[in-house]
Amino acid sequence: MAFMPFVTAGDPNIQTTRAVLLALKDAGVDLIELGFPYSDPIADGPVIQASYTRALDNGITVEQILQMMHSLKDHQVPPVLAMVSFAIMFRHGTAAFIQQAAAAGFKGLIIPDLPAEEAEETAALARAAGLDLVQLIAPTTTEKRTRQILQASSGFLYCISVAGTTGVRQELPLELTQQLRSLRAQSTLPLAVGFGISGPDQVAGLAGVADGVIVGSAMVKRIAAAETPEQAAAITRDFAQQMQQAAAAARPSLNPAP
Repeated sequence: MAFMPFVTAGDPNIQTTRAVLLALKDAGVDLIELGFPYSDPIADGPVIQASYTRALDNGITVEQILQMMHSLKDHQVPPVLAMVSFAIMFRHGTAAFIQQAAAAGFKGLIIPDLPAEEAEETAALARAAGLDLVQLIAPTTTEKRTRQILQASSGFLYCISVAGTTGVRQELPLELTQQLRSLRAQSTLPLAVGFGISGPDQVAGLAGVADGVIVGSAMVKRIAAAETPEQAAAITRDFAQQMQQAAAAARPSLNPAP
């Protein structure tokens, strides 16, 4: 099973983000989700919302994030996917953002406020730039919308474990296993579970039904507790190694994009 941590770009500054991404590479994570701070996040809980606020208050920009990614191109970091609001892309220029993201080294896009039925143009632009467009599926997604999402998705499916916002939870719902098995029957794309994954025990509980796990709030909380970029790197490296070991023991399935 693959492990994919989430990091907020620019929290509290871009130097810390760069140090954390290099630490995650050292920890051997499979993929990384890099969040572009946004003042009106769609499904993020209080921990990630607070990280976005810190980054925005400190002046983070799209250009700084892209430049930081450029600086890592020779460091062999795992594939990085941008978690970015479509509002940010639209304001930047959708085609321009996609081209610049690809040039900076991103491997895919996760756009939480882009409905599947409106994703065709963006998906075509992403494909042309060599980027995957990862779609989110929630427990409340209807059968019709699920079919649309499956048609628009590439890379893997981002399976939201619970209805509501992101955040650390002690238990995952029993209905999640049923949903994952249903999706498995409908698609050959790998299934990665996010929202509420906070520790190795939850990873073990997904063995045999998921191909990957995404951990956001638990990672962001650790970065927020650090006082220096070096401390943030050390803390996240240790946590990522624990989660990576749990994921590897569960089942290695989700192969990162080349």
